[in-house]
Amino acid sequence: MSKKIILLAGPTASGKSKLAIHLAKKLNGEILNADSMQIYKEFSILSSRPTKHEIKKVKHHLYGFISVKKYFSAGNWLIKAKNKIKICLKNKKVPIIVGGTGLYFNTITKGISKIPDIDLKTREKVRNLFKKLGYKKFYENLLILDPKIKNKILPSDSHRTQRAYEVKLKTKKSLLDWIANTKSDFLDYDIKKIFLDIPREDLLVKIYKRTEQMFKQNCIMEVEKFNSIKLKKSFSAHKLIGVQEITKYLDGIITQSQCKELINIKTRQYAKRQNTWARGHMKNWNKIYSKNFSILLKKSLKAAS
Repeated sequence: MSKKIILLAGPTASGKSKLAIHLAKKLNGEILNADSMQIYKEFSILSSRPTKHEIKKVKHHLYGFISVKKYFSAGNWLIKAKNKIKICLKNKKVPIIVGGTGLYFNTITKGISKIPDIDLKTREKVRNLFKKLGYKKFYENLLILDPKIKNKILPSDSHRTQRAYEVKLKTKKSLLDWIANTKSDFLDYDIKKIFLDIPREDLLVKIYKRTEQMFKQNCIMEVEKFNSIKLKKSFSAHKLIGVQEITKYLDGIITQSQCKELINIKTRQYAKRQNTWARGHMKNWNKIYSKNFSILLKKSLKAAS
């Protein structure tokens, strides 16, 4: 049995979904989602989930399958992804894992530490402490709790500092010790790693177009429905770009054009963070791009071979 897996990453709005569909058609593949916001049932427009038309072309997995009310971690995603990969390979299909969540890709390439689940009470306690102290003072407290973190996690990396704090608090063991004992479950697989390295000016055009498209598809109604759930602020779905901005528009705080501009700014900043992540964590990935789609497809087929 062939054990090839294709990983296709890139910043938001770079055209990963379209390329994945064409790759899947050429390689007899199926697509697995690796985007932490496209997992939610309630958000198809704002998360830019593949359309019904696109899903008919090629089999897609792990899209819109969980409620925003549920907690879902990278570890949860890996369990689901491993199962789908196994089924794809058994059916002689090539799994094409596509998305923009670097942490999900890391669980495939580097593995995931077997940290016990952190209960919601501990998680919220840490989040509240972070809000109260601010990131600098919070980091100082973290170093007292877990000195091993020093120079290993930056004070500005708020996600990882909070994670390190809750892990040490709950398990009495440093996050770094958990990570040190980690290895990938896919060491004997043929993993092809492709990153869409799109120039900034090209990406900005795509971002603006996509924001306009979202409004045409009525992303406002999607946010209205989400807000009616009255979900706690600690849940990840609140981080989806557009939720806060559209809520401000609905509350009459900003105009629709200001709302769109804020979404564009946030999306640009997110794309920048994704590219920074790629530079640090995806150094050995095959970085490709072409404005001409047929050339891009040829480059990706070559990288996948």
